[in-house]
Amino acid sequence: MFTGIITEVGSVSSIVRIGGGIRISVEAPSSAKELKVGDSVSVNGACQTVIARTDALFSVEAVEETLRKTTLGRLHAGSKVNIELAVRMSDRLGGHLVQGHVDGVGDITRVERQTSSWLVDVGFPPAFARYVVPVGSVAVDGISLTVASTEGNRLTVSLIPHTLANTTLAEIRTGSHVNLEFDLIGKYVEKLLREGGGTSGITAEKLMSWGYGSGGHE
Repeated sequence: MFTGIITEVGSVSSIVRIGGGIRISVEAPSSAKELKVGDSVSVNGACQTVIARTDALFSVEAVEETLRKTTLGRLHAGSKVNIELAVRMSDRLGGHLVQGHVDGVGDITRVERQTSSWLVDVGFPPAFARYVVPVGSVAVDGISLTVASTEGNRLTVSLIPHTLANTTLAEIRTGSHVNLEFDLIGKYVEKLLREGGGTSGITAEKLMSWGYGSGGHE
């Protein structure tokens, strides 16, 4: 489990094809020193298992399913990647609950500089629109961000200078591709409602009667 707070920007040192997958070696000295073989680590938002490490470098193996759902297959030697170590139970939850299970790939459709921030529009597969709400959370390349607005299958996030200085988002351009993970809690709520609330008695009608879904956040 992760929180979407990036701890280091690493650099891909090599990509080696292994069957239908790839072995990715990442130079990230601060992270590598804390990792051991078998640990989970988030690479651009995708949870991977460490299979080898040195004091300055660690390696993971991305299999076919990961390559189908993420941008890891587009990496090359020299690519910058966002790194986050798995959260400890005693850590502060600075972002939001992020599993590192990428839902799909989004595309950057606009990058607009404001006076002290940047607005970025991200297009995403329409099937996930139900998980995107204004001022809700979304993980973009593993970074916990707040949705500023949404329309159809497009969401907008606002980036502060600190985020740009400490993540790979400083390099994004219109047409760039990013890994997206949508809100975990929203997925569970949807499942409960779809199955009639189980034994909890929660239904869509009851939530409406409590004021949820009445447009109060618009």
